[in-house]
Amino acid sequence: LGYMRGFGNEFSSEDPRCPGSLPEGQNSPQVCPYGLYAEQLSGSAFTCPRPANKRSWLYRILPSVKHKPFTLVPCGDLTENWDEVEPDPNQMRWLPFTVPKSTDKKVDFVAVRSSYHLWCRKQQIPKLVLSCFRCFNNSDGDFLIVPQQGEILVTTEFGKMMVEPNEICVIQQGMRFSVDVFGETRGYILEVYGAHFELPDLGPIGANGLANPRDFLYPVAWYEDRKVPTGYTVINKYQGKLFACQQDFSPFNVVAWHGNYAPYKYNLKNFMVINCVAFDHADPSIFTVLTAKSTKPGVAVADFVIFPPRWGVADHTFRPPYYHRNCMSEFMGLIEGHYEAKEEGFLPGGASLHSIMTPHGPDADCFEKNCTAELQPERVAEETMAFMFESSFSMAVTKWGLQTCQKLDKTYHQCWEPLRSHFNPNWKPSKK
Repeated sequence: LGYMRGFGNEFSSEDPRCPGSLPEGQNSPQVCPYGLYAEQLSGSAFTCPRPANKRSWLYRILPSVKHKPFTLVPCGDLTENWDEVEPDPNQMRWLPFTVPKSTDKKVDFVAVRSSYHLWCRKQQIPKLVLSCFRCFNNSDGDFLIVPQQGEILVTTEFGKMMVEPNEICVIQQGMRFSVDVFGETRGYILEVYGAHFELPDLGPIGANGLANPRDFLYPVAWYEDRKVPTGYTVINKYQGKLFACQQDFSPFNVVAWHGNYAPYKYNLKNFMVINCVAFDHADPSIFTVLTAKSTKPGVAVADFVIFPPRWGVADHTFRPPYYHRNCMSEFMGLIEGHYEAKEEGFLPGGASLHSIMTPHGPDADCFEKNCTAELQPERVAEETMAFMFESSFSMAVTKWGLQTCQKLDKTYHQCWEPLRSHFNPNWKPSKK
């Protein structure tokens, strides 16, 4: 496994088995080296401004157009019907989703996806088993994959990536890929439409900080020249439904590629954390790793935010997250450890959703403990990694997520019930 560094860079890569497979000086020569086909994959309109223009050229043994017609296939619990249950503005928390036992029926990434899609942009993945002759591509949008348990090997048209817990990978719109695992595996996926992920603007932070571009890794070219007489199945997610087509060769037949539109991965431990060093609790936007921007400045289709280990040093401050009502939807997951605002009940592999303007914040135990704690410099979230998918859109939860999965914690609201009034009308400021 080899990688190239730099977020959004212009890359060139060729499989070392075929040196010189990238054409010299042009994209589409009359005859490509090694008798390859030239194919462009566009992730933006041709006329987008240069900073937003995304495309790559792939040089492959056979073009992706060579396949039988697509046909509709069963989608399981994957749905685009958001009216099957009434909207629910309550705070929601899900217990960790069960990893199937070794005796259970094995399923591949596609089968899991259709069975465990929780809602529009979020999804759980129990145990994945690579189907040697199946791959997946998403014509609707981009996938940001967050493994929580077990490593995954992601094979794409551009090459291979090994992704472990505390790493993420992004598979952009239209890219074909398959997933292989080594033991029990579980994780989350954020799906976005109409925008690609970018690094957030740093503003007065300066030129450096948060997720640095050099730490994003892109795969090097790798190909297989495999004939599959029995048929290779390509699953295509299109307008919220799944379609399948057959072809008699592997889709991972790209010998060389160049461009700036490719899958990538990132290690969350490389995030340069910025935090308050004087007083008050800073807004969580300072922990943004990637953002998919909307057309409104400063408002995201979705942000990917993490809460990594860091120092807490704020004076005369309630240091945990504040109580909050938000014009954004907040979906949280836990990769490992204990989240500081709710050390009980919010578990690795579980999740919570606080919808637009739904109140949320520290539970009663967290509040009482931190109101009286002696404020000394301390490590926060040690051996913990929580994350948030935040969106300006309202999240509709499916019937599966509310009822069928049987993982919804209906006692979640009780963590705030012990909160009591501390109001004292006779309070006087202390003399300094």
